[in-house]
Amino acid sequence: MTHFASRLVRTIKRPLVLTGLVLLPLVWGAVDAFAKDHAFLINASPSLPHWAFWLDKHARIERGSLIFFEPPTSRLVEVHFGKGAQLFGKRVLGVPGDVVSHRGHEVFINGQKIAARLDETRLGIALHKGPEGPIPDGCFYTGTSHPRGLDSRYAEIGFVCRGQILGSGRAIL
Repeated sequence: MTHFASRLVRTIKRPLVLTGLVLLPLVWGAVDAFAKDHAFLINASPSLPHWAFWLDKHARIERGSLIFFEPPTSRLVEVHFGKGAQLFGKRVLGVPGDVVSHRGHEVFINGQKIAARLDETRLGIALHKGPEGPIPDGCFYTGTSHPRGLDSRYAEIGFVCRGQILGSGRAIL
């Protein structure tokens, strides 16, 4: 190293270290705040067309939002998805105040057909008709375009309410 370079390094070394020490808590605080409100999720289910999502724990949820939630504990969920906590990702098709009805295997929200129900899962476990009537405050009707998606069409999932919801997601891959 030349004498000039050596002198330059000695001259700017201390201010650089001090600047780094001052900035580190600021950067760390911003990253920590972001991490408390956001998460990166991987989807292993074929019910959504994407496999990677950013989750925003405080995003406003509205019709069309993609939400991630914990489904009710049931034998059906355990058989199909394994033991332990599961995370489901579904679109919000109905919001509080919308009215859900069933005619045969068809499901309607506010008179518009949104889906058809199946009688059993791909493993032969019986599926039961989901909730009907007005969607309560704080709850949502979820669905997916996948014909075998396990969602609010079925009593085993039902309305998805605030206490189950981790946040709203945005597909990134």
